[in-house]
Amino acid sequence: MPFLMRGALIEYGSDFLGPIPNVVIFQFNPESLQRQIEIPSRSTGAASRETDQAGDPPVENISLTAYFSAADRLKENFGLARAFGIGTQLAALEKMVQPPGRVGRFLQAAVDAIGDAIASHRGNAPAQGIPRENYPRILFIWGLTRVLPVAITGMSITEQEYDHMLNPIRAEVSLDLSVITVGHCSNDIVAQGAVEYTNLAKDLQASANLGETGTQIYEIFKF
Repeated sequence: MPFLMRGALIEYGSDFLGPIPNVVIFQFNPESLQRQIEIPSRSTGAASRETDQAGDPPVENISLTAYFSAADRLKENFGLARAFGIGTQLAALEKMVQPPGRVGRFLQAAVDAIGDAIASHRGNAPAQGIPRENYPRILFIWGLTRVLPVAITGMSITEQEYDHMLNPIRAEVSLDLSVITVGHCSNDIVAQGAVEYTNLAKDLQASANLGETGTQIYEIFKF
């Protein structure tokens, strides 16, 4: 049986369980994946000096449906499946669309306190701290050539079957993802690296396609 690489969503750069990231590997890879590329309107009128002048970069949106089932793990008498069904996987997904909980807020408050202490030592009066609520940073991994920083813009969970404790043991999750546009001044080096890697892989594939169709191009234009 050939090796099957599974798609995944990986939370990084947050305080979920400290240094341990939140990872959800698709138990069954989605059968299809819809990609929509939104192309911003081009500049017109006096604001446009050339007809091919580009505006904002295109935005890619991805939609997919992931399936989860505890059937195999229940047959193997897996402890977490017996206790929670697929509740652990669903909970991990839900964590990806919520700001950090109590532990996260405590760590943020600690960082603010350290900053205030440094400011006081330098003679600067500490400003009133502003509560911070940051959503998790997510990487969407789909194969060897697609590693993208995304924001989860929509999630619909359909629980389809339960055990005797009403734990979900079968569900499908519809996900809407928006690929994040990373600026050159961004401090998110993980997202920058992911975008550069994926763009490089795309450039290489486009170049390979040109080489493959070179003969066909010659046939079209030869006289």
